[in-house]
Amino acid sequence: MQEETTQKTIAFAVKTSKLTAGVLKKLLKMYLDSQKQKHSQPRQGKQTVKELVGQNAGVSNIEITEGNIKSFERTAKKYKVDFAIKKDKTTTPPKYLVFFKGRDADVLTQAFKEFVKANEKKQGRNRVSVKEKLAQFKKILSKDKNRERAREHQKDRGQSL
Repeated sequence: MQEETTQKTIAFAVKTSKLTAGVLKKLLKMYLDSQKQKHSQPRQGKQTVKELVGQNAGVSNIEITEGNIKSFERTAKKYKVDFAIKKDKTTTPPKYLVFFKGRDADVLTQAFKEFVKANEKKQGRNRVSVKEKLAQFKKILSKDKNRERAREHQKDRGQSL
């Protein structure tokens, strides 16, 4: 039973005119390099919850709204935070949970500070256009002029006997 679990069979396909020891050596070296890269570097950035939990680091989560997902992803990528987004469909409207590694908590708080600051700036940009402001002022001025005219008209009536 133990021999079955320790031994693996690998199939290689190579197009060559002559199979020599050098070709076989290059093939095995390429395979070992690809295996080394695959196992040595865990994924970074956005990933699935399963992959994040599989990295054997404590996982924490926070709630985020749907409108802020993309801007949060940009900020998290900037700070190189490993995170996973999961949609909770049990509630209406659905919630989005952002899972991240426990050791990234300090980095994530800094990322959230920047994220909140950027969102505040975006909300400040929703300014009224100059034309709309002029139209509002014209309405106000026309009301004031009408009031003054009405007052003058009443004054004129009161003075004449």
